[in-house]
Amino acid sequence: MERIVKQGKLIFAVAVAAIGAENLICVHLAQPVFAKNHLEVPVIPFVPAIPFLAYCVGIGLLAAGLSIAANIQPRLAAILLGLFFLLCALVLLGPKAVASPLDLNVRTCVFEALALGASALTLAGCTKEEGDNSPGEGRLANIAIDKLIASGPYLLATSSVVFGVTHFLILRFIASLVPAWIPGGLFWAYFTGAGFIAAGISIATGLMARWGAFWLGVMFLLWFLLLHAPRVAFHPHIPAEWSSAFIALGLGGGSWILALSF
Repeated sequence: MERIVKQGKLIFAVAVAAIGAENLICVHLAQPVFAKNHLEVPVIPFVPAIPFLAYCVGIGLLAAGLSIAANIQPRLAAILLGLFFLLCALVLLGPKAVASPLDLNVRTCVFEALALGASALTLAGCTKEEGDNSPGEGRLANIAIDKLIASGPYLLATSSVVFGVTHFLILRFIASLVPAWIPGGLFWAYFTGAGFIAAGISIATGLMARWGAFWLGVMFLLWFLLLHAPRVAFHPHIPAEWSSAFIALGLGGGSWILALSF
């Protein structure tokens, strides 16, 4: 298993860089992503449709992904990336979820950003660089960062449980997403919902946590290959399809990063 999960870092880095590139491509594409909201760039993290801001986000995500993939200051890049996604979940998406608590689309986007941030923080915890433990004025900051990094697995576990619960609330819709050539669409909706919840509980409790994270990653990556990649091929001009594909890819890599950390 270890040879497989070691690829999680590269998979996650590629997904982050791709999200950054998509933000740059969609800088001037302003859409109402969520009902009754202002125009936004239709790519996670859904920043307001302000070109300068969108360019900054795109460049930052692209740089972070390339930095992690090339192993150039990967810990710093992962920490900044984790903080960025957590901030987006709280500041950009959180108020929308509070305003529309029954909107499952908004809730899912909040926890997708949270899970990406948790994946980045977990990666930071797996990565050591020179000077990480040096004493001095930054010691308290390092302690705070270490505590934040330690929360990564629990944030990812919580997101997984939320994804699972959401699946059970919209079973018919999830079943409709299963490709027609795969029989038993409703079964797979139940199965993946239960899988999300089981993986989240496993990771949070530490009970077979490595296997839980591994199979969670397998599930995300299978979705990327079997569900999202064909949808992107059929609808290449819809940013939401690309964004969903990159999120699934990133969370697949992030889950394997977590599996490696155990």
